[in-house]
Order: sequence, then C-alpha cells, then structure tokens
Amino acid sequence: MGYSVIQKDFYRESGKYLSSFQILKKCFSPNLHYIYIFRKTQKHYKKSIIGSLYKLILRHYQIKYGFQIYPQTQIGEGLYLGHWGQLVINPKAKIGKNCNIAQGVTIAQANRGKNEGVPVIGNEVWIGPNAVIVGNVVIGNNVLIAPNAYVTTDVPDNSVVVGNPAVISSKANATENYINNKV
Repeated sequence: MGYSVIQKDFYRESGKYLSSFQILKKCFSPNLHYIYIFRKTQKHYKKSIIGSLYKLILRHYQIKYGFQIYPQTQIGEGLYLGHWGQLVINPKAKIGKNCNIAQGVTIAQANRGKNEGVPVIGNEVWIGPNAVIVGNVVIGNNVLIAPNAYVTTDVPDNSVVVGNPAVISSKANATENYINNKV
C-alpha cells in the first residue's frame, strides 16, 4: 500500500501509519496540525480556488504557531517538528527525508559574500533548538546539529556539529536515538 506524505510525516510521531480520521484527531497538537495544513497547501498550491484557500489557512497558522515555512519549500517525507514556535525556513531551502527540526531554528539565505544562497539539507538530519544554518551550504546525511550551533560551512555525511563557530566531528551513528520511526 502506498502511504501519503502526510501519513509518513505522522508516522514519525507515532510509529504507526494512521487513517485519515486518526490523523485529524492528532491535529490538536500544534506542530502536527501545522504539518497537516502545510502538506495540504503543498498538494493544492497550484490549484486556483482550493490552493488560495489553503494558502490563507496556512498563513493564519504561520502567525498563530510561529512557523515560517512556506509551501514552496522542498521538504522530504517524514518531517518531524518536535515543538512549536519560532521556526524560520527560507522558501528556497531544500530539506531531505526524515528530518527533525526543533523550535527556534533558522534555515536562512545569505544575501552577500562567499556563501550567498540557501542551505541544502540531506536525509536524517536532526537540528536542535535555536540552531542557525545560513547560506549556500550543504548538510550531508545522518548529521546532528546541536542546539545553538551556527553553521555557515558544508557538513559531510555522518557528522555532529556543535558551537559558534561550528565545530564538525565525524560520527558514524550521529543521529542514532535522535531520529526515530524513519519512513
């Protein structure tokens, strides 16, 4: 059976594939509610009437919950927002599958300098609270970005990133026990 992107996102939270009714029941959680509206908006983005309606609804919940994630942002299945509040992701950023993003995170564009551009983030990346990733940087797969880290350089696969400025250490199982219920 093929599961929808929404089912895969909600699987990350529960470890179970849920029915549409079960998903709607879980939408009392602000982070899951936002993911649901975000994915619906992405699905209908280019459709005139329903797309416009979903864009308005998404804008309302961006303001209400503090998530600044736009429907044109490319985010792979299995997105997990651990907590709600003050999350900013540039709409041109690209984020892979099975990524965890905590509160206070900024994934931003650099408008000048050698890193002008937006981040590309791989699969199975855990981004801790208040971490900042800025500019034309590539974050590899299986990367743990610690809370409050400030990342302005590329990060290879299988790494842990801590501090400001970022210090990168190689670690084979960097996200083990941090990213659960992978899709």
